Amino acid sequence: MRAEDVRTVAVVGCGLMGSGIVEVCARAGARVVYLEPTEELVEAGRRRIEGSLGRAVERGKLTEDERDAVLARIAGTTDPDDLAEADLAIEAATEDRAIKLDVFRRLDGALRPEAILASNTSSIPIVELAAATRRPDRVLGMHFFNPVPVMGLVELVRAITTSEETMAFGRAFAARLGKTSVESRDRAGFIVNALLLPYLLDAVRMLEQGFASREDIDAAIRLGLNHPMGPLELIDLIGVDTTLAIAEVLHDEFREPRYAPPPLLRRMVAAGHLGRKAGRGFYEYR
Repeated sequence: MRAEDVRTVAVVGCGLMGSGIVEVCARAGARVVYLEPTEELVEAGRRRIEGSLGRAVERGKLTEDERDAVLARIAGTTDPDDLAEADLAIEAATEDRAIKLDVFRRLDGALRPEAILASNTSSIPIVELAAATRRPDRVLGMHFFNPVPVMGLVELVRAITTSEETMAFGRAFAARLGKTSVESRDRAGFIVNALLLPYLLDAVRMLEQGFASREDIDAAIRLGLNHPMGPLELIDLIGVDTTLAIAEVLHDEFREPRYAPPPLLRRMVAAGHLGRKAGRGFYEYR
């Protein structure tokens, strides 16, 4: 399979990350079919994509005709059989090992043998997902970053089973999407999250210990290091639950204290304070 030959892309999950992946694939000229378990979630995904494309039109990044052409290439479904013709499937389900394994088993049964399977996981080792299929050589990680239409990076992750041809496909397809790719070995967290998570977790510990306020922690990083947002603001954007899930995967793999989730993170998830998507995390959102 060559990246330029991809006509149809399947995306499993159309939430915050999945909708962005759907959009960039459709903007690159591919037909995209996304899968959600209910019609309500299909409609919510469509609204998310329409909103993002509408903002692109407002900013002069797309014309109205281009937006309409992109939307015409996108379809949502609740039926896995509708993914059967996909040349590439990208899993963007919630960061849960059991859910992702089930998705990969289903995709492996639904798609043609030559189709390539990719995961947008931010932490789970790709080899575990590949082992759930009958095509482990055609499975790789393609980790996008939020917001997908804006962020220019894709982490490509090579499992010990991934063929060089599949990695070459990943590099070429990322380029087709207008993204820069970097390659990582198949280790929990890959490059970005292995470096990012200790920083984020230390910020939570600093707040938890009363060392500094949330506003001062974030302002110190924004203004002192010229980051676009502080660590607590970033956790709210990523999702408090997603941050916890990534930390648990990293801690399970490496058993290093720097990856241990702070108790405050667990309490916030239990309370439903999941960040921007829930209207409340370290900050409140309207």
